Amino acid sequence: MLFKGGVKFSDLTRIGFVLMMLLVFSLVATVGCSSENETGDVQQGAKEAIMFGDFNWESALVNNRIAQFIIENGYEYPTDSIPGETIPLMQGLRNGDIDVAMEIWVQNAQEAYDKGIESGDYIDLGTNFNDDVQGLYVPTYMIEGDPERGIEPMAPDLKTIEDLPKYWELFKDPEDPGKGRFYGAVPGWEADEILVDKFASYGLDEYYNIFRPGSGASLASSIVSAYQKGEPWFGYYWEPTWVFGLYDLTQIHEPEYSDELWENGYACAFPSVDVNIVINKDLPERAPDVVEFLDKYSLNSNLISEVLAYMQRENTEAEEAALWFLREKADVWTNWVPSDVAQKVQEKL
Repeated sequence: MLFKGGVKFSDLTRIGFVLMMLLVFSLVATVGCSSENETGDVQQGAKEAIMFGDFNWESALVNNRIAQFIIENGYEYPTDSIPGETIPLMQGLRNGDIDVAMEIWVQNAQEAYDKGIESGDYIDLGTNFNDDVQGLYVPTYMIEGDPERGIEPMAPDLKTIEDLPKYWELFKDPEDPGKGRFYGAVPGWEADEILVDKFASYGLDEYYNIFRPGSGASLASSIVSAYQKGEPWFGYYWEPTWVFGLYDLTQIHEPEYSDELWENGYACAFPSVDVNIVINKDLPERAPDVVEFLDKYSLNSNLISEVLAYMQRENTEAEEAALWFLREKADVWTNWVPSDVAQKVQEKL
């Protein structure tokens, strides 16, 4: 059968098929390009995750989780964390594997810190807190008593290192009753050797034995046990910790820190350590708004001890403790961020 123009039906069918296929390919190509462009736009607008170094102590974890919650919900950056020991994580901060370290105890890791600063790999945003303290402590009820618990003062005149020899009998060592017992640092800690020399310099080794607990948890348990019973306790401890958030301890006064005394038998107070927020050099370009927030982030030992005490009391993790802080201490953290960011964070609480 012929149509006008002499084109056969079979030829027309083939032409139609070709045209149809061209149309299909054209549509597929258009959709594909559109999809590719949309994907590209999404990828271009996506924010790269900000990586935190999870140092292996509780205050560092809490600081991380507080900052991460604010960054994720207020600034809408994803975050993640890498757990580890101090020096490997500080190396990761130099390499760019880690973006943020919320607690660099500068003097405790001076060499690694100095290398990162000198190479330009670190940017130090300044102090997170610097009122950390370590020293020799007794429960405050030993000095002041505790009328509510029916505890009379046991050592009302105990204030300084010079007062300790006359009170040794309050702390009798059950394994050597001729001397008092001082709860020292865990073997292997830097403070362990310092305390041995310190006691010798003060002449306290004539009156006290240094008992070395097997772990930090054991040292804390010795405080809790004595405190709950209202008994004497004398030992080494530091803050911020959950212990100071839950219990009232009084530090025994030592001569003010000086390099000369420290280098000659540690016969003075422990030096305070700067605990700083340090970031990788590339973070300001990637997330300038986050860096501005971290630059304003600041806590103190009392606040941190309070949060750690909540963790201990409620037997919870750092994530829940961070949420507790954000809910209970809005007057603190809202000063670190613009009002619109604070509102976003509060909506997620």
